[in-house]
Amino acid sequence: MKLLEGKTALITGASKGIGRKIAEKFAEQGANVAFTYLSSVEKGEALEQELQSFGTKVKGYRSDASKFDQAEQLINDIVAEFGTIDIVVNNAGITKDGLLMRMSEENWDEVININLKSIFNVTKAASKIMMKARKGVFINMSSVVGITGNAGQANYAASKAGIIGFTKSVAKELGSRNIRA
Repeated sequence: MKLLEGKTALITGASKGIGRKIAEKFAEQGANVAFTYLSSVEKGEALEQELQSFGTKVKGYRSDASKFDQAEQLINDIVAEFGTIDIVVNNAGITKDGLLMRMSEENWDEVININLKSIFNVTKAASKIMMKARKGVFINMSSVVGITGNAGQANYAASKAGIIGFTKSVAKELGSRNIRA
């Protein structure tokens, strides 16, 4: 038996990079995989086809999790398609680097919204499903930059530090219901 056989996982931001590799490994280990992408439909469709070669159920969703209504719809669509969600990997993220004095409010907001707010949105929506099932796992991708900081990345560092604090708090809130974060 494979490690994740019989589990359904959602991986956000899976069309490239770390998210893509996570989706590949989860499918390889037997998980049914729902994943999100935002900008490239072609990359999303290619990943869906690739992951199906592992013999598990796979579906890609074009979704902007920084918008609560889209995150909630995403979770509803996944539950309708897969029956449940056991694991959420909140991976979607961007960088818009620049020195503080040159950073626009738009660049600050975009990084905070995609990197941090999307985790709040998806976690809030998916936790309802997990609480009913009395089990589940949230894996929230952060960075050492959230602890150490980095010149030119005030927005990114703030978003990643926020993820660390958010995850610790959610773990304490949901742990008694057998939901890990």
